Amino acid sequence: MFRKLGLLTIVVAVVLPSWAADRPGSIAGYVRNSAGVPQMGAMVEVLGSTIHNLKVFTDENGFYSAAGLVPGSYSLKVSAPSFLPTLREKIGLRAGAAMAVDVTLSTLFEAMQVAPAGNTPDNDDDWKWVLRSVANRPVLRVFDDSQVAAKEDGDDRTVKGTVSFVAGSPSEGYGSASDMSTGFSVEKSMFASGTVSLDGNVGYGNGSPAAVVRAGYVRKMANGSEPQVGFTMRRLSSPDASLHNADLQALALTTSDNLIVGDILEFHFGSELQTIQFMGRVNAFRPFGSADFHLSPDTLIEYSYATSQPNTRMDKGFDSAPADLSESGPHVSLAGFSPAVEKAQHHELSVSQRLGKNKVQVAVYSDRMTDPALVGVGNVSAASGEVLPDIYSGTFTYQGSDFDTRGMRVVLQRKLASDLTATLDYSYGGVLDLAKPDVTLQDARDHLVTRDRHSVALKVNGTVPTTKTKWIASYRWMSGEGLTPVDSFNASPGQADPFLNLFVRQPIPGSAFLSAHLDALVDVRNLLAQGYVPVMGQDGHTLYLVQTARSLRGGVAISF
Repeated sequence: MFRKLGLLTIVVAVVLPSWAADRPGSIAGYVRNSAGVPQMGAMVEVLGSTIHNLKVFTDENGFYSAAGLVPGSYSLKVSAPSFLPTLREKIGLRAGAAMAVDVTLSTLFEAMQVAPAGNTPDNDDDWKWVLRSVANRPVLRVFDDSQVAAKEDGDDRTVKGTVSFVAGSPSEGYGSASDMSTGFSVEKSMFASGTVSLDGNVGYGNGSPAAVVRAGYVRKMANGSEPQVGFTMRRLSSPDASLHNADLQALALTTSDNLIVGDILEFHFGSELQTIQFMGRVNAFRPFGSADFHLSPDTLIEYSYATSQPNTRMDKGFDSAPADLSESGPHVSLAGFSPAVEKAQHHELSVSQRLGKNKVQVAVYSDRMTDPALVGVGNVSAASGEVLPDIYSGTFTYQGSDFDTRGMRVVLQRKLASDLTATLDYSYGGVLDLAKPDVTLQDARDHLVTRDRHSVALKVNGTVPTTKTKWIASYRWMSGEGLTPVDSFNASPGQADPFLNLFVRQPIPGSAFLSAHLDALVDVRNLLAQGYVPVMGQDGHTLYLVQTARSLRGGVAISF
């Protein structure tokens, strides 16, 4: 039996790629102006070595499609009355694939005033739903009448960058970003198909420096593979003078790649190797991966495996805050003066389906966490050997007990208008909770239990057409108390922080002499300070353990 199964696997592996290699592909997308208005009648010229000036025109929705293209490299030239011509080059088309290339046309006045600010969520939100993973990977798109397609970056700039100035700590316990910080991000295209990037954040609030820097390189191969490598360095000052050798220094090497078999299967895999110096030295190996099966253009079955909580900043459609890289970890805690690094394993199987204007996802998952780093609120000292205070925000990290849980998730998303989307998320699973009230912080770990909870989140996001204000408002309710959220590894479009949250990104009008794009940012989490579970500190004062602490961050981001 196993011999027959192995033979069948070999036959499929040989026949499927050769069958897919004979299939023609297509290039399609939308043409809009800088305000997002579809442009009807725009001429799109498809240029390549195997064809001679194929021309198509956009319909009343700004949509164009060029089908029957053999695999190869193509360029697009888009022109329309009153707009500057736009050229997209080096579009690699695989056999049987449908490449999605959206184009934004600019007038001469717009080109003189402000440089493009990069991708916006307005065009992305409608398509990045189905093929989303807990790990960073190429985002794919689904068309109504074509195959799955990879989205091409529509920005012709070889160098892009952002500088941000932010006040306010995220209040996530030890390891949070500084309450005063400067972030930066630079990307440069290299060798036509590669991109090198440098990101970082330097904090200088409260007189204690904190810094994190990440360098990375990614290259898009002709066969669809996209190998990536990144190197992250992080340093935090000691939280308390009573702790010896407690400055945190961490180095992480991350590698990943993906493998596409025809237009049906996609595999993404990688790992991160961490070495951490904190009251001693510890190493951590964190693999991750996913396997996607495209059952139809509107249906996706995905299995994913992760060993660290996902970076949810980009899953909101745009940066929820300038790149502070606080999600990069590691999450450390202390118990009896013994440090520990949070470890986790997450398995998830999901089915995503598009039904007209609705997108639906159903998922089941299994989580296991060791030495989870819980967040607390209150002024504490590390002298007890039980907590790690954050010197910027008045929060601290407390080591919880190990726990296992299984649960499920149902997500429904509907586009109410071109600039307004609503998402409803229901999750069920286990959380850590106190078995009894009125316990001391030092004894709380002995009274932690796993309890099943229901959770419902409503998230609405959109853009104000006149002012181009981008906003996200969300509220997540839980059926009882808990120190951890339900479905901590949720990376779906329904992901939302616990309780009431608001994010606003407001473009600031530029100048003809300033070739940059300015945005004012406001990020509010747990505005009503809900979910605070009281415990007694050693000095008799009341402290609180929370799923997420109330925080307010604001600043300015400059993109060029």
